[in-house]
Amino acid sequence: MAHLVEVAFKGNRKEFFLWDYPDPPPLRAAVIVDVERGEDLGYVHSLGDLAQKRNGGCSHGCGTSLPERKALRLASDKDRGQSKDLDRLNEDARRKAMERVRANGLGMKLTDAEWQWDRKKLTLYFTADKRVDFRNLVRDLASLFRTRIELKQIGVRDEAKRLDGIGRCGRQYCSASWLPELRPVNLGVAKDQRLSLNPSQISGACGRLMCCLRYEHEFYVQSRKRFPKEGKIVTTKVGEEKVISVDIFRERITLRGVEGEMRLIGLAEFKQETEQVAGAAVATVAVEEEDSGSEAIRPEEISPELLYTAEHPVFVPPGENGRTSRPAPSDAASGTNGRDAGNSGKRRRGRRGGRRGRGGDDTNSPGSQ
Repeated sequence: MAHLVEVAFKGNRKEFFLWDYPDPPPLRAAVIVDVERGEDLGYVHSLGDLAQKRNGGCSHGCGTSLPERKALRLASDKDRGQSKDLDRLNEDARRKAMERVRANGLGMKLTDAEWQWDRKKLTLYFTADKRVDFRNLVRDLASLFRTRIELKQIGVRDEAKRLDGIGRCGRQYCSASWLPELRPVNLGVAKDQRLSLNPSQISGACGRLMCCLRYEHEFYVQSRKRFPKEGKIVTTKVGEEKVISVDIFRERITLRGVEGEMRLIGLAEFKQETEQVAGAAVATVAVEEEDSGSEAIRPEEISPELLYTAEHPVFVPPGENGRTSRPAPSDAASGTNGRDAGNSGKRRRGRRGGRRGRGGDDTNSPGSQ
């Protein structure tokens, strides 16, 4: 079974290869690998379970599939000596290429040059603010070096990764030592951590925000969920107060009252006060609802005179034979000239005040003419 190995090249460039031998190569061993045009020399960076994990999570990995190219053999002493000569040739190639860049008047900066181990290809890495038309430059360099020329544009973070160095923390750049992927860092990360927004204090050697700002960002986000937001108005045992600031490390909150008095309170005490105030408010509402419900008018306490007014539409308890009982209206009041008693239990529906034209004047009624 082939072993998966991660091989590192010049400028912290890494790729994955298959090792078709029973025993895996030693870690940090120099190996000759198969590349697009010929062979190249690199050093084993990881293997085994670590290589499998990095293959699925690195930007230069193959995901769940295996790479197609293979590591051919271990490098000999002669191979390693030939590789050491390339360091001098790489610097000479970069200087000559920079002269051709100035001659063509191109707005680009050549960062690094990398000869392939068999010298069949020369790769030049550059940075530029805008798109550059380097077709004439490639022809000039091909005639100068008599080999295949490849130009690659990279960002400032990748430039710092290739050149390597020591950060302000006194350690090697994270991008050059162990960071598998250069993720973007925005200014909101620094704001969440309450850091100084001075670019000179939070920027790295590449001129961008430091990659290490992302390491503790998730801790700050999760910790602040336990605290109230700054500027929020809260109700405590003192009354309404405004949250001025929170200290997630000491778990303290600074509050300011209505009259401007300031006080410092712990997170546990703050939660206890707010819960007590909220519980007291709920109890007060329940008592008020109970008191208002006890003063409601019950149906059996309503006098019959209130049953037929529009201001008191209440329920009428059923009488005999399932009909509602009410006092029989007099003939003079009803104007029905003694209607049937069976209709006395039905409420008259219609517009209040009667229809237009009804009353003492019967001139508009049908048959009056």
